[in-house]
Amino acid sequence: MNTFTVIFFITLTASYAVQFWLSKRQIDFVDLHSDQVPDAFKSSVTLEEHQTAARYTIEKERIGIYDSIIGIVFLLVFTVGGGISWMFELWAGFDLSPVITGIGAFISLLIIMQVLELPMSYYHTFVLEDKYGFNKSTPIQFFKDQGMNIGLMLAIGLPLLALILWVMESIGSSWWLWAWAILMSFSLLMSWLFPTVIAPLFNEFTPLEEGDLKNKVNELLTRCGFNSDGIFIMDGSRRSGHGNAYFTGMGKNKRIVFFDTLVESLEIDELESVLAHELGHFKHKHVIKMMVATSITTLISFAILGWLINADWFYAGLGVSEVAQSNASALLLFMLVSPVFTTFMTPISAHFQRKFEFEADAFAAEHAQASKLISGLVRLYRENANTLTPDPLYSAFHYSHPPAAVRIAHLEINMPNSE
Repeated sequence: MNTFTVIFFITLTASYAVQFWLSKRQIDFVDLHSDQVPDAFKSSVTLEEHQTAARYTIEKERIGIYDSIIGIVFLLVFTVGGGISWMFELWAGFDLSPVITGIGAFISLLIIMQVLELPMSYYHTFVLEDKYGFNKSTPIQFFKDQGMNIGLMLAIGLPLLALILWVMESIGSSWWLWAWAILMSFSLLMSWLFPTVIAPLFNEFTPLEEGDLKNKVNELLTRCGFNSDGIFIMDGSRRSGHGNAYFTGMGKNKRIVFFDTLVESLEIDELESVLAHELGHFKHKHVIKMMVATSITTLISFAILGWLINADWFYAGLGVSEVAQSNASALLLFMLVSPVFTTFMTPISAHFQRKFEFEADAFAAEHAQASKLISGLVRLYRENANTLTPDPLYSAFHYSHPPAAVRIAHLEINMPNSE
């Protein structure tokens, strides 16, 4: 057996063993603490609501385990099982140019993967989410969304893939630096276009009507020195009962977006505080910091791929024959297996994201009412059925937001005495 195959199997086993162990801890911990509401939430969350959140969390985690097992099987079938090799050999038989052959095989495999993911996605939407009252979508809407996702992948991803593969074929040994620059430029362009071009394909965005909420929001924006291209309500209720708020875009193309479910759930002062939190991310340059971090890790990834692309053991170790070896197959292999080798970087990223959340909360406490952010968050935890008692190790590894009790305690520390 190829040495790299052994390394791949060992890393894959270790990665998923840790993830399954953490999932087991999460399920057991949430179940163990489901019979009593934490003291900090006893006045705002009923025992029935707490237990519903526990059941929802446990069922999601169990589905996640099944999904991971299916994902492992697919990964092995496509790699050491020869799936990628077979597809590239098939396209090589058409005697097309290396770039066209690579595009055809690459896109074919991506579409197959997306189709294979449909059953679990459908189950999550129409069984789990429906059971707990969150699903608002219909099968027609679901499959329409899937078709649009594939259409966007072809319309946007195909030209990008073609350009990167051309660079890999034509530039020489420094191709990875050019490919990185192209991908980062493309990401910036998509961030700028997303609010006005991409997002409206899936949802309707209605400008916030004149009234108390808009006045509050405008006053907050003035206090924080924030300019945007508008404040919009998104019809999130078309698909889900979960609520959220975010700002998106770059430069003058920034938008503030409230889900309609969020507007219906929270009071005006609570919405103001939630928005202040989102503005905190902007003011602390969290988006820019994450983009810089992503840019650096992407550069490192392309550099590693630039080294692996000429290594026969890399292809052979992942089940790709000599006939199927190409720049495109190397790129796809790297995309599929690199998450296995970077699993243990997840808690590092999660740590910094939780740090950003604390900073945004502190900003919100300074520019709005911390007590209203607390009450708004508690209401969202309750209505979104978020568990109030996650396992500490699981949350440290996976959570991009601090656990509810930790976050509320941090806000209370930042709460002015006048509140």
